Amino acid sequence: MTRTVQHFFDSETFTLTYVIYDANSKDAIIIDPVLNYDPDDSTYSFKSIEEVVQFISDQKLNVYYILDTHAHADHISGAHELKNRLPNAKTVIGQNITKVQSVFKDVFNLSKFKTNGEQFDHLIQDGESLSANSFTVKALFTPGHTPACVSYLVDDMVFTGDALFMPDYGTGRCDFPLGSAKDLYHSIHDKLFELPNTTRVFVGHDYMPNGRELRFETTIGEEKASNKQLQDSTTQEAFIKFRQNRDKTLKAPRLLLPSIQINIDGGRFPEAESNEMIYLKLPFSKKNTSN
Repeated sequence: MTRTVQHFFDSETFTLTYVIYDANSKDAIIIDPVLNYDPDDSTYSFKSIEEVVQFISDQKLNVYYILDTHAHADHISGAHELKNRLPNAKTVIGQNITKVQSVFKDVFNLSKFKTNGEQFDHLIQDGESLSANSFTVKALFTPGHTPACVSYLVDDMVFTGDALFMPDYGTGRCDFPLGSAKDLYHSIHDKLFELPNTTRVFVGHDYMPNGRELRFETTIGEEKASNKQLQDSTTQEAFIKFRQNRDKTLKAPRLLLPSIQINIDGGRFPEAESNEMIYLKLPFSKKNTSN
């Protein structure tokens, strides 16, 4: 039996959150929840989280896992707040999150920050399956965008996060620390493309190129045939050259600095200080303008 998928779209960050559930047993999981953040005045809200929680309540779902595909750089994860509201659910991320934590501990000079992944309830391994009672979710490590990226396989559906987007948009960027165009090529070409052509693909973002309407579902067969950046026939060398040249033209994500600090900590905010305000660090460095 194929499970039901309900999507939620955050138009500010172009992010898709998914609730996957069994309509009969009411068993469910959540992938890539969003906590809303406005950098202009540094305020946050639970609008997206409340939409998900309301749906779960309306459907009377029992959520087993809250899964992140990676430590996002373009939005703040709602995993920790969802865990507060759904205390029986476990937060999950790929075991290579520890590599990302180690890098950004140094970037933000977080002297007391633990880099063993203990901020999450479970660090999933490549090929590992988790039981949500009436169905399972299997992890497929798909590094490249970051070293910790995981795609999640449920029945005939794969949720690819930032590894693979809709065919008319392409693939994830690879210029973050420890990112690798070569790794992403093998993640997509040698792992995702080995899934049956009929496998349904649910992407982590949709940027609606050329003004088209929102789309978030395709198939492995369609990706192999028509992805604008990486098709089944694309060589490793051609993809690496394209991806590296393309990434040089991209600006840092707007929410990079707040998102990473919070997301490597499982979606937790820093402790409030004596004035009851929460503060994030902002690295300040001279821009390299040399050619």
